[in-house]
Amino acid sequence: MIKITFPDGSSREYEKGVTGLQIAESISSRLAQDVLACGVNGETCDLSRPINGDASIVLYKWDDEQGKHAFWHTSAHLLAEALQELYPDIQFGIGPAIESGFYYDVDPGESVIKDSDLPAIEKKMAELAAKKEILVRENITKDEALKKFGDRGETYKCELISELEDGHITTYTQGAFTDLCRGPHIPTTAPIKAIKLLSVAGAYWRGHEDRKQLTRIYGITFPKKKMLDDYLTLLEEAKKRDHRKIGKEMDLFMFSETVGKGLPMWLPKGTALRLRLQNFLRRIQSRYDYQEVMCPPIGNKNLYITSGHYAKYGKDSFQPIHTPEEGEEYFLKPMNCPHHCMIYKNSPRSYKDLPLRIAEFGTVCRYEQSGELHGLTRVRSFTQDDAHLFCRPDQVKDEFLRVMDIISIVFKSMNFENVEAQISLRDKVNREKYIGSDENWERAESSIVEACQEKGLKARVEYGEAAFYGPKLDFMVKDAIGRRWQLGTIQVDYNLPERFQLEYMGSDNQKHRPVMIHRAPFGSMERFVAVLIEHTAGKFPLWLTPDQVAILPISEKFNDYAEEVRALLRKYDIRGIVDDRNEKIGRKIRDNEMKRIPYMLVVGEKEAANGEVSVRKQGEGDKGSLKIEEFAKNIAEEVSNMINKW
Repeated sequence: MIKITFPDGSSREYEKGVTGLQIAESISSRLAQDVLACGVNGETCDLSRPINGDASIVLYKWDDEQGKHAFWHTSAHLLAEALQELYPDIQFGIGPAIESGFYYDVDPGESVIKDSDLPAIEKKMAELAAKKEILVRENITKDEALKKFGDRGETYKCELISELEDGHITTYTQGAFTDLCRGPHIPTTAPIKAIKLLSVAGAYWRGHEDRKQLTRIYGITFPKKKMLDDYLTLLEEAKKRDHRKIGKEMDLFMFSETVGKGLPMWLPKGTALRLRLQNFLRRIQSRYDYQEVMCPPIGNKNLYITSGHYAKYGKDSFQPIHTPEEGEEYFLKPMNCPHHCMIYKNSPRSYKDLPLRIAEFGTVCRYEQSGELHGLTRVRSFTQDDAHLFCRPDQVKDEFLRVMDIISIVFKSMNFENVEAQISLRDKVNREKYIGSDENWERAESSIVEACQEKGLKARVEYGEAAFYGPKLDFMVKDAIGRRWQLGTIQVDYNLPERFQLEYMGSDNQKHRPVMIHRAPFGSMERFVAVLIEHTAGKFPLWLTPDQVAILPISEKFNDYAEEVRALLRKYDIRGIVDDRNEKIGRKIRDNEMKRIPYMLVVGEKEAANGEVSVRKQGEGDKGSLKIEEFAKNIAEEVSNMINKW
């Protein structure tokens, strides 16, 4: 018998070799119908995998991310099975589950798969799913795998197999389709009831632009048709909120192929908005005794060798810059933390000097494949609201708590009310990708867990998601239409201080290592603005929006008065534009509503005679007439209340 422990701490005994599905059946038949996968000692597994020793288990249903992941992973295999039947000469690359759905990269040979072919593929997937095919996992040797896939002419799979370690290779089979795969999967295709293939795109094999371009098919599936209908409605709303579309309409930012892919340029209105965000955070940081610094946009290669970033990311960075001096190499700055370590090291430090809190709005550059670039959310140059806190070990938890307070203020001020947290720890098995001692890692991980407990923050734990130098606490926000975005992050790091030999003199007159905390409430200015645009659909808070008012003269006779109104509002720091186009007032109102300007001030003969403005508020219509000064004071007070609230 083995002991199985459940999330609530209760436990039961089962015969050795029991499966997750059998455990679910022992609890209730309804649970057995709903469960999709299980977590065994922190690893997500198939429900059919035997459990041969004492273990902690979690049963995952559709509402759990792990359940959705297994569901969509199986759906990717279902797509491949359908493609195999429809395109006999097709070759398969990889087909993972992603955050929303799945994709499969395929080489259709002489065939061309277009968007117009997707309905026929969907139909075939539905036909196969209805057969309720069981997914069968098999462990095979490397030689067996190479022969099995080689005989089928699967060159892409054989390339992947050649890099795998013998003894750790598995396949999954459903119906006539077999795939190289680690899993996990749902038990059968039966729960896949609603299928939608979303698009066809090109994708270079393994993300390398010098490799063949494959066909990538994106899709999503659900256990109920209504879920799919709701999702497609959400997709339509997401298109309306696309930050690339709204950013262009509001003249916030631009891209230019001439300048380079993934290199955003902020236009005047976008720049002003971004600076307001930065100044907002500066004001909060000043309360917490942060000191701002500025570092150069490049760094010597040796800096990143010392930090360990070169070994981990050097191949994926922009190529080094060679100077006329022999052997001298520089990199475009990919992160700010090594520079900040050198600032710490610039002066002798005492235990009385700590914590030292260094902040910078630092622009960094990282090479991203062109196919991965997406508006402001995935770029090659971005600015982090970065800060690094150097503290004594006994100060770590308190500093961590203070950073959590700052992040909470930022999210609340932007009306991100639905926030989730994730504690990202080391992989339980594969420790090779991390630097530093087990002792330091355990101390860092404990600090994060204790801080979350003290704040009463319910955070899920994910193993294998830590940064290579330390564990972290990531914050995910849900926007107005329910999509999850990863924004703020806090990381505890005992390793960079070690690598850079950072020291402080303790109260015992001995030298000690400080602990380093990395934090970025926004994450990056680019990504944060993109998320904020999509969350608000471009209708920013009044204090932040580029243009707070649009002044609309009903005819050209009142253009001069409109300019007088604008000049008076400027004295109250109210941002406004005058729409003096030769258009009817109804057209002006509609056009400026489309620009998402919060207030429209209509001015004509009556308003000019009385020193008034006729006020219209975005989404609320006519609010009546007010004296210019009264309106200005109302807006100034509204803005002041918003800002000073935080």
